[in-house]
Amino acid sequence: MNTAINFPHLGIYLDHVGKSISVFGFEIAYYGIIMGSSILLGLFLAEREAKRTGQDPDTYTDMVIYAIVFSIICARAYYVIFSWENYKDNLLSIFNLRQGGIAIYGSLIGAVATVYVYCKVKKLSFLQMTDTACIGLVAGQILGRWGNFFNREAFGGYTDGLLAMQLPVSAVRAHEITDEMWAHVQVIGGEQFIQVHPTFLYESLWNLGVICFLYWYRTRKKFQGELFLTYLLGYGLGRVWIEGLRTDQLQIGDTGIPVSQLLAGVLILFSLFMIFWGRKKNMSEEDSVRTNEYQDSD
Repeated sequence: MNTAINFPHLGIYLDHVGKSISVFGFEIAYYGIIMGSSILLGLFLAEREAKRTGQDPDTYTDMVIYAIVFSIICARAYYVIFSWENYKDNLLSIFNLRQGGIAIYGSLIGAVATVYVYCKVKKLSFLQMTDTACIGLVAGQILGRWGNFFNREAFGGYTDGLLAMQLPVSAVRAHEITDEMWAHVQVIGGEQFIQVHPTFLYESLWNLGVICFLYWYRTRKKFQGELFLTYLLGYGLGRVWIEGLRTDQLQIGDTGIPVSQLLAGVLILFSLFMIFWGRKKNMSEEDSVRTNEYQDSD
C-alpha cells in the first residue's frame, strides 16, 4: 500500500506516513498514541483550570479514569449503531479500535454522563466541573483529530482549494470515494490519488479558535455552566458545516440525514437558549441585589 499523503498547493509531499510504530516487536498504532496523548493534554489543562478556580485538581484526575472508559464505550457504540452495515457480518470487528471508528459526539455523551454521575456521588457542582473540563475537552479534540490523518479517514469530498489533501486510492476505504473524486483522480508515480477536503484539519483548526475564545471568555461568564454551553455552541457551529463536507457521514437509517450534523444543530439551538436564559436570570438577580442594597442604605 502506498503511504504517501500530499498537500500539493502547500508544497507538502509526505512520501511515507505510516499507521503504526514498532516497539520491541509490537505494533502500536499512531491513532492510539494520539488518543492517549490527547487525554493527557486535556487532563493537564483541566487541572490547571481547576487550580485557577480554587478547586482540587485531584478531583479531575480521579474522574477522568471513569470518563475515559465510558467515553470510549459510548464513542464506539455511537459509531457502530449508525454504521451497522459495516459490522453486522463480523461482530468481532466491533472491538477492533486500531482502524479508528469512534465518534466524537458519542464520546461527549459518555463524558458528560460520567461527570454528572460522578458529581452526584461526590456531591460536587456538575456545572462548575463541566466549565472546567471543557477547556481540556476541546484541547483533546484539537490533538485527537490528527489520529484521522494517520488513518486516512474523516476526509471530505473533492476540492482543489488551498488545503486540498491527496490520498492514494489504495489507502482509503472504497465506499468513501465519491463519483466526483473518481472524476478527478490523479495518477502520481503510477499510483491513483484522490484529492479531498482535509476535514480533520478543518476541525482541528476550528477547535483551536474555540479554545482561544474560551480562554478569553472564561473570566466574563455570568453563571456556572456558561463556559460549557459556549463550548457546545462553538464546536457545534464548526461541526455543522464540516460534517456536511465528509463522505463518511453516519446517517439516520435511510433518511440521508447526517446524525452528527443534526445533533450539532440541536446543540447550537439548545446552547443559545440556555445562555440567553442564564444571562437574563443573572441580570434579574443582580438587579434584585442592587435594589435591596439601595433600600437598606435608606
